[in-house]
This record gives sequence, structure tokens and C-alpha cells, in this order.
Amino acid sequence: MSKLRALLADPNPYVVLAVAILLPGMGHVLAGQPKRGFTMQMFMILLAMITWHLTTPAQSLVGRLSGGLFVYALSIPEAYRLAKLRNLQSLTARS
Repeated sequence: MSKLRALLADPNPYVVLAVAILLPGMGHVLAGQPKRGFTMQMFMILLAMITWHLTTPAQSLVGRLSGGLFVYALSIPEAYRLAKLRNLQSLTARS
């Protein structure tokens, strides 16, 4: 149990990257910013709904969901960057 807590307290940035790709918003939660992850998720849903209603059915699925996909694409490297910074801070604190 203590190994799991240590992993969650200081996750590997590559694990955070993988989680951010698979579960939008959860990378931020692992990186220690759950409110930001929830906010990103809400903006993904909101912008996907807006672009869905503003486009015609003739558009592709990617085109109709482009607003949400844009926020999703921005959230992935940000979650990785936050985890990397947190990891570097914990390494310098140990020294």
C-alpha cells in the first residue's frame, strides 16, 4: 500500500502521459491538479457540444467534435509538463 501511495504522490511523467491520452482530464488528476482536470473535461464536453450543434450532418465526426478534440489535444502535453515539473521539484527537494 505504501508503494501505491508513493507512486501516486510522485507519478512517472510517462505514466501521466499515457493516462492523459487514454482518459481525458485524468492526467491532471495524477499530476496533482484535479480541479484543472475536471475543468479540462468540462471544456472538452462543452466545446464538443457547441461545435456539434454549429456544424451540419455532412461534416465528418472529427469536424463535428473539433472543439472538444482541440482542448483534448492541448490537455495531453500540459498534463505531461505538470507531472515533469512536479517530478523535478521532488527530486531537487530530496537532494
